[in-house]
Order: sequence, then C-alpha cells, then structure tokens
Amino acid sequence: MIHWLSSFVLLACALMPLGIAMSPSAHAAQICAADLNGNGDAADEGEMAQCLATADGGTLCPIGQVDCVTDAQGGYACPLGAAFACYTPTTGGVPACSPNSCIDTAATPIDNEEVVDDPGAPNDGPVDADGNCLGTIEIFGGRALRCRPPGASVTFQNCCKDKGKIVKDGMGGSLTSITTKIAIAKGVFTGVKAAYTAFKAGATAGEAASAGAHAIIVGIDPTSIAISLAINYMIEVLLQGCDQQDMETGMLRGSGMCHEVGTYCSSSILGICIQKARGHCCFNTRLGRIIQEQGRPQLAAFNSLGWGTPEHPYCRGFSAEEFQALDFSRMDLSEYYSDIEARAQSDIQIDMKEKIDATLSIIHP
Repeated sequence: MIHWLSSFVLLACALMPLGIAMSPSAHAAQICAADLNGNGDAADEGEMAQCLATADGGTLCPIGQVDCVTDAQGGYACPLGAAFACYTPTTGGVPACSPNSCIDTAATPIDNEEVVDDPGAPNDGPVDADGNCLGTIEIFGGRALRCRPPGASVTFQNCCKDKGKIVKDGMGGSLTSITTKIAIAKGVFTGVKAAYTAFKAGATAGEAASAGAHAIIVGIDPTSIAISLAINYMIEVLLQGCDQQDMETGMLRGSGMCHEVGTYCSSSILGICIQKARGHCCFNTRLGRIIQEQGRPQLAAFNSLGWGTPEHPYCRGFSAEEFQALDFSRMDLSEYYSDIEARAQSDIQIDMKEKIDATLSIIHP
C-alpha cells in the first residue's frame, strides 16, 4: 500500500538540541491595560499603554483618558463619575481622568509563560557512516514552536507574519536524501540562532542577518534556501523585536511546513492577557506536515492527544508500524503535487543562480 510513496519517506533521527533564547523581563514601569474590543484580553493594539506621570507624583492611564470639567465651585470633576479622580500631567494642561487604573510592574510583575524549548525527538541511538539513524526511528517528526502576533511584548509588531517560501521543500528524493533533509531543518535553526545572537551582541540587523545566512549555507545545500528572502526576513523580524523562536517559526511557517495548533496567552498581568502566542508543530518538509495532518486522524494513538495544546504542541513522528498502517488512498496530496509541478522547471535555474549569488555576496562580500 505504501510502496509508491517510499521515495518520499523521511526518517527523522533526532535533531540535536538547540537553545531557544528567552526574552528578557520587561523593565518595571507603570502600565495600564483594558479590553476595548470585548474579546476577553488586552493583547490587541491600543489596549495597553505606559501611564503618564502627574504633577502630584501619581500616574494617569491614557487609555480612555478624558479632560475634566469645572464644577460650580471652580474645581475640576471627572465627567466619567465621581469615582475617578482628576490629575494634572507633569507636562501641564487641563487635568484629566481615566476609567482604567495603572499597575506598577515592580510590585506586580508581568507573568510570562515559559517558551517551550523542543529539540525534537531525542537522539536515542547511533548513526551509521552515512548519518542514518540506527535507533528508534520517527517518520515525519516535528518540533513544537511558537510565534507571537501583535501584542505588548513585541510592541504590537506581527512576529507571525509570513514572509514567503524561504525553505524549499525538495521533490521527495530517495532515502539517500534523508540526511540532507535533516540538515535543512538544522540549518534553519542554526542560522536563526546565529542571527539573533549577533544582533543581541550589538551587530546591526543587516550584519546579523548576513551572519545567519552564512550559518545556514555552511551546513546545507544553498539551493534549499531562498537566501535573499531569508536575509530580508531576518532583518525585518529583528527590527520588530521578535526573538529567535519567532524567527524560526515564521521561516518554516511561511514555507508551508508548520501546523498551527492554536492560540494561548503568553504574557499577562493581574490576570489580564497582554500578549498572545500561536503554538505550532513544524516539520522538516511540507510533505511531512501534509501527511501528519491527514495521517493522524487514521491512528488511534493520536485520538486522545491530537495535536496537544497550543502551549505544548504534540509533534512526535510516526513509528514504522504506524506509518505502515496509514491508508494513503484516503489522503489528498494535491497540494504537494501541484507545488512540484509549478516549480519543477523554473526553480532549478533560480536555485542555481541563488546558490552562486549567495555564496559570492555572503562569503565574499
């Protein structure tokens, strides 16, 4: 039943653990947040702000701020009601009031969910001279990754934005291409880590992106990566304040290699969500993602867990026995076939040009 697909099988021995950089804690400040659109959180643009200092040493939330009006005695009163006090900003002007309270993050720190650092399947066995796994094999295994849409932690930039097809899924190949496909996934993670590390060390976004692109092409065939897109993408997300895992997810997600599990709250204060995140299972190839999506519903082992939770995606690959039990006649692989047909001729020439250009521009700038 599966012989016709054998040339496409990617047997994934474990990816080496790769560290995921954690975002530094936010500096203590006076902030305020409000659910303006009624969706149950304050993670959307305009729903969180830095409080304004007032002349009496207090703070005023600018969200919903209105000018106070004079009363019969010549004083000021808040038009929102007597429960809200009027404050004069240190910059002067008419006293104002707000229905939203300020929160001191020194006394009430922002609660950040720990970023899941998923290295993939554990390296539980030796490999042969060609790099093929001799231990427990997972077929089409993935990694749990997350990216963050606009919210407070990313200054309302979109760190989940798809940039385009940066990682190019090959036409399948034979089992001899297994190590190449694993190297592609490793190359993406290594390159993004190099870019993020360089940027944090003081490099410009362009210098960091070049370092990342160089790290990618050193370990893999450059024709597997659209180098120019990768550089532009890394520059953009670094300038947006996105972190290493945001970049990893975005690069693979835009290339069609990730299954989105769902959205969860990654940062909150006093129980108010101020930053969301999207959990994904990301795979070495687009084909891996397609077969995972259509194969899991056929297997009882995934019935209770499914894809896990958005915070903790369940991304393991198929065992050999599970893979043999899959009925591929019930799968729709047209997305993969059409992708091959659309680029079989043109991409060969483009890939070769990118390989030459990338090597010359990055290794010999």
